[in-house]
Amino acid sequence: MSEDLNGQHEQRPKKRFHIPTVEEIEKSRLEIEKRLAPIESMQERINIDLSTSSLQKPSENQESSTFVPGSALLASSAASSNNNSNNNDSVQVSTTASKPTYNSSVLVNEVQRGNPLLACIRNVRWSYSREILSDFVVGRFACVLFLSIKYHRLHPEYISKRIDGLGKSFRVRVLLVHVDTDDSKLPLREINRTALLGDMTVLLAWSLEEAGRYIESLKTFENRQPDIIKERVDDAHMARIANALTSVRSVNKTDVLTLSSNFGSFTGVANATAEELNMCPGIGEQKAQRLFKAFNEPFVYEK
Repeated sequence: MSEDLNGQHEQRPKKRFHIPTVEEIEKSRLEIEKRLAPIESMQERINIDLSTSSLQKPSENQESSTFVPGSALLASSAASSNNNSNNNDSVQVSTTASKPTYNSSVLVNEVQRGNPLLACIRNVRWSYSREILSDFVVGRFACVLFLSIKYHRLHPEYISKRIDGLGKSFRVRVLLVHVDTDDSKLPLREINRTALLGDMTVLLAWSLEEAGRYIESLKTFENRQPDIIKERVDDAHMARIANALTSVRSVNKTDVLTLSSNFGSFTGVANATAEELNMCPGIGEQKAQRLFKAFNEPFVYEK
């Protein structure tokens, strides 16, 4: 309000727009770059090329397409930063409204956003979380890392880095592998070796539906005792020897007694030649060859 020459009050127009100064623009730019730094480091860590990855959610007909971990998260973060830079707001990544507990639902890492596997998890609740190191947390002491064969062929170093990042956080550590290629023998051998060195248990799924059922089962049986999957093993030494030897085709318990009396121990049977085994009463040439092969053939055949 101001007073003119006639003593009447004049009302000044209200300011409708705020034009930021150069200092305000520079301060906003520095703040956005600071908040985008963790996202850029995540992109560098998992070695993702956004120019070749698909940012659209795959349809049911595209189930076999390779999922790039973290691609949807990086895309949504970039879009959020562009929109919020105009309004001078802080950059935020979309998350669930409430933080779930370990007992209530399966926790899903934000890098799995857009993974078609999530549509196959229907019988248990799940929600996103940015605070977990694994891809899925299915219990207080159980976690799951997800890997597809196609992605492993493109980035063979990825799973080793993920396993190293877990440290010793969980007692039950599962590596869920989606076998989405026909020629998977060599990649599976590499994955199995990496999992063994990283104290991981490998589960193979030949479809996303099967992988989803594995995650549902791990969550459902979170608090169950392992008795239902434990083998009933007799503590008696002779019973355990019989259980091992009768696993060879056509070898029966009578043959076990014959072998034990002739060689004296399980080690003696394992170190015997095919000719020595054939000399035992009731052990013919065919049984002798099968026993010899069982103890002497390699577990892994080389090409």
